[in-house]
Amino acid sequence: MTTKDEGGRSPQPTGETAGAVRSHSGPEEILALKKQYLIPCVYHFYKRPPHLVAAEGVWMFDSAGRRYLDAYSGVTVMSAGHGNREILDAAAEQASRLQHTTTIYLTEPLVRLAEALAGVAPGELCRSFFCASGSEANEGAMLLASLKTGRSDFLALDHGLHGRTKLAASATGLPMWRTDPRPLETVHFISSPYCARCPWCRTYPGCGMECLDAVERKIGEVGAHRLAGMILEPVAGNGGIIVPPLEYLSGLADLCRRSNILLILDEIQTGFGRTGHWFACEASGVVPDIMTVAKALGNGFPIAAFITNDDIAGAYTKPGASTFGGNPVCCAAALATLAVHRRDSLADRARELGLWLGRRLERLAGSSPVLEVRGRGLMWGIELVDFAGEPDAALCDDILERAKDEGFLIGKTGPGRNVLTLMPPLVVEQSELEPLVDMLEACLC
Repeated sequence: MTTKDEGGRSPQPTGETAGAVRSHSGPEEILALKKQYLIPCVYHFYKRPPHLVAAEGVWMFDSAGRRYLDAYSGVTVMSAGHGNREILDAAAEQASRLQHTTTIYLTEPLVRLAEALAGVAPGELCRSFFCASGSEANEGAMLLASLKTGRSDFLALDHGLHGRTKLAASATGLPMWRTDPRPLETVHFISSPYCARCPWCRTYPGCGMECLDAVERKIGEVGAHRLAGMILEPVAGNGGIIVPPLEYLSGLADLCRRSNILLILDEIQTGFGRTGHWFACEASGVVPDIMTVAKALGNGFPIAAFITNDDIAGAYTKPGASTFGGNPVCCAAALATLAVHRRDSLADRARELGLWLGRRLERLAGSSPVLEVRGRGLMWGIELVDFAGEPDAALCDDILERAKDEGFLIGKTGPGRNVLTLMPPLVVEQSELEPLVDMLEACLC
């Protein structure tokens, strides 16, 4: 456990957490082992990476005992905080009784979690298929769309990231993450609704929503008879925290409906309160045909799902077992996670704290090398540019490194790797975020 100073912060690890810190090797040995035994694609942030060994609440600790405010949440995973005792106790209690069996056997945690998801999912989404990762969830969602429609092709956005499996990777538009040299040719890309760098050189709101017209044109080019669905993130995470106008998603849903194309929303980063709603699509009043979730669902336990309605679920009847997708320990952890979110109103908390954070971050624009600050809830991006208005990845890396040296772990995203990204646990306090924002202002203003 950690002790609190007069300001309520956790200055140093003590007790069990301190023991975990002291019992590990330093970063040099870990880096050497990483270079020797891992596939080179497994990269890390920072020129001088810390060796993280323990975490509690919103704090992480390295092998030297130094603490860091986790403002990235393991890429939006730890929304209910590290070491959340309610979640860990639920998982431990389940593990002591039944640690594992697959979906071909009947267990209660699996169906209770499906019931709980039906209770928070928008609209008539009430049927879940559980798997172990977001990649699997998106792959499964696209398979389901093909089964329902009898079609093979998909639309996707050029700033989207949907996973590492074959079809999910083929639907990923970001060059950095689209590493497959031979992606499937059944995915057709459309420019993202990226208002700060509008591909059509328009200015919102007087733009006429050219981004929606582009979708309609692409449907015409490909042919609706070939398209099973369109997959996208309501807010593009790795694409640079691209927040489209609210009417974009509702207009897109209308286009898909008129063309009999299924709308698949990837809520893997945005789900479970991150943007101030249970799911980001709720801000636009949109109910997708299929929705994918992962990350924050298990608060660190690997679990994911795709969720749909009764009608579409009825198209998937051939056996589809998942070895780890219905793992009872992960399901118990996810049930406890949802209970924490409901009891502590974490979505409302994210929305309220996000209003304050957004106001503070927006002060940076106009007096610093910032193209745009954008976000919702506790999901924010700061796009950095040089004097010519081009992506400034070097500045982004410098600030990322300085933040780490001053005790803050933040992210970077965007196709130019020039968007500082803040996605702290939803349990973070304003007083814990204020020093981080002060540091960013000192760097940028």
